[in-house]
This record gives sequence, structure tokens and C-alpha cells, in this order.
Amino acid sequence: MSHFTPGELAYMREQRLGRLATIDADGAPNNVPVTFRYNPTLDSIDIGGFKMGTSKKFRNVQRDGRVSFVIDDVLPPWEARGVEIRGVAEALDTDGGLIRIQARHIISWGIDTEPYTRNSRKVGAASAE
Repeated sequence: MSHFTPGELAYMREQRLGRLATIDADGAPNNVPVTFRYNPTLDSIDIGGFKMGTSKKFRNVQRDGRVSFVIDDVLPPWEARGVEIRGVAEALDTDGGLIRIQARHIISWGIDTEPYTRNSRKVGAASAE
């Protein structure tokens, strides 16, 4: 069973781009746009891409797996909607590199709620905030 609501899953299937925030070697945030897919077998977010295994974001996850991933957009007339997934990521050395995120805290807005009302809940084994 998924930690995501049916509305959140449908929304994620519609989207192509999200922003992955990792922590660099100096402890500073690094936020980059990435493509992604929801993995229903593992209830995870999988992020791959060209030379992912040699990227800064991949190295950051190898060192410190705490991440935040945001998927969002704005519909007319300025109605925001999105999902933020805070969790623990794993850097996998498969197919050129893959980052797999397991959610620990999910925050969504404008999907199962009004545009500026959030749906926030902790999920998984432990919080990674």
C-alpha cells in the first residue's frame, strides 16, 4: 500500500519535472531540476538521467541521504498545487546511476485540499527532516 494518496499519485503521473534538494560536502543545500518516476513496487521516487552516477547530486546522496523533492505547478487563476517529499535517498550504481527516495514526510497542497491548504503527514520508519 502506498503512502501517497490516490490524488497525489495521479498528479505525479501527470508531471515530468521536479526539484531535488541535497546537501553538499560543505553542508549547503544544492537544488536541481530532475526528471523522475514513481516506482509503485517500492513506493519510492526514482530519479535517473544522463551520467547520473557522476553528478554532484549523486555524490551528495552517497555522503548524506537526507533529501527533499518538490513537484509543483500553478493552474489558472493562480492556483498552486504540488507535493513535497522529505525523506532518505539511496544512490544506486545501476544503469548509469539512480537515486531512489523513500518518503518519511509528505506535504501536498491543491491536490486533495484547496490550493493553499496543506496535507502534511509523516510516513515510513522515521522522520528525516
